[in-house]
Amino acid sequence: MNWITQLFLTALILNLLIEVWLNIKNQFHIGLHRKQVPDEFSDVVTLEAHQKAADYSRAKLQLGRLGLFYDAAILAFMTLGGGFQDIYNLWLSTTLEPIWRDVGFLLSTLWFLSLLHLPFTIFSTFKIEADFGFNKTTPVKFVSDLVKQWLLMLVLGVPLLWVVLSIMNSYFEQAWWLYTWVVWMAFQLFIMWAYPKWIAPIFNKFTPLEDEAMKARIQALLERTGFESNGIFVMDGSSRSGHGNAYFTGFGKNKRIVFFDTLLDKLNPDEVEAVLAHELGHFKHGHIKQRLVESSLISLAGLALLGWLAQLPEFYSGLGMNTQSAAAALLLFMTAVPTLFFFMGPIFAIKSRKHEFEADAFAAQHVGAQHLVSALLKMYRDNASTLTPDPSYSAYHDSHPPAKIRIDHLNSLPLNTQEVSLESTSMTGEKHD
Repeated sequence: MNWITQLFLTALILNLLIEVWLNIKNQFHIGLHRKQVPDEFSDVVTLEAHQKAADYSRAKLQLGRLGLFYDAAILAFMTLGGGFQDIYNLWLSTTLEPIWRDVGFLLSTLWFLSLLHLPFTIFSTFKIEADFGFNKTTPVKFVSDLVKQWLLMLVLGVPLLWVVLSIMNSYFEQAWWLYTWVVWMAFQLFIMWAYPKWIAPIFNKFTPLEDEAMKARIQALLERTGFESNGIFVMDGSSRSGHGNAYFTGFGKNKRIVFFDTLLDKLNPDEVEAVLAHELGHFKHGHIKQRLVESSLISLAGLALLGWLAQLPEFYSGLGMNTQSAAAALLLFMTAVPTLFFFMGPIFAIKSRKHEFEADAFAAQHVGAQHLVSALLKMYRDNASTLTPDPSYSAYHDSHPPAKIRIDHLNSLPLNTQEVSLESTSMTGEKHD
């Protein structure tokens, strides 16, 4: 057992222990508070809605806990157990040119891994989501989406992998990782630009927002905040799920504002405007650019690390592969190496929560905190988000602050022109325009 194997096993086991401990701790904490709505929400959240959120969260945690053991076992088997090498041996027996053989090896292995995780996706969609009234996907639509994803992986993956492997094979003992990073960043920017107009419509239907009054409100908000978009669209989210959301997508002048139809059905115009203002806050504070820069730097550091590891025979043998090649190095980098950096997850979560607070403050400044509070409460209720997560689990995992902390922060903002209390917003018996 060389040092790579020891390091990999230590990280894999440590990560599994931490994740399982936090998972059980969170499930117990949510169950402990299931019988009573937190005092801060007692006037606006019914016991029935609170218990539904608790049961939904606990069901997902149970499946997630099983998935943790399953994922660790699969990764250990495919690396140390020789699974990756067995697949590579099958491709070595073909008469394809080496570059196409390696492209086929990578795509087929990634496809096989997705198949191994398919049972969890099916159970989550057609059991858990269905039991709690969220799933709207039919088996036919589920299979159709799956086939589209695989075809998209071929269309985008084949040329990308061919270029990357060509660079790696041509400059394997030089700074191939730098050239690969340039290609990868160009690919990411292309996807960001192409996604709204060419990729997203493959899976969902997008129609321009028809509500003229709502369009006028949104346009006024965009002008006040100095934001330009290439259209305001409604996505047929209800065709697959009962969950609601809103987001920005695109790059440069190809940015779009997208609302789930489920969100528009449940929020009134003031609340929709508040949700949009929150998203605008991310852009105005430069969060999107910051994440892009951070992602590019992490990619550069990661590829530089791979450039060093790829020269070490123990990198391959320590992770269960006898064949030393660009394709083998790339596969291990995508599947096994991330395990060594599991500790970075909580760091990113902390920064993400800070960004959420800043975006909330922006929304409060431009539309008033009370409307965002009202929208958040409805979204917590309608998406069955637990109000009582375990603090340590939330600190380790959550990209958004817990409900109480987030709403308390909105109420404390000095920019508020009017103090907001939870009692002032009703979550029950309100008509959703």
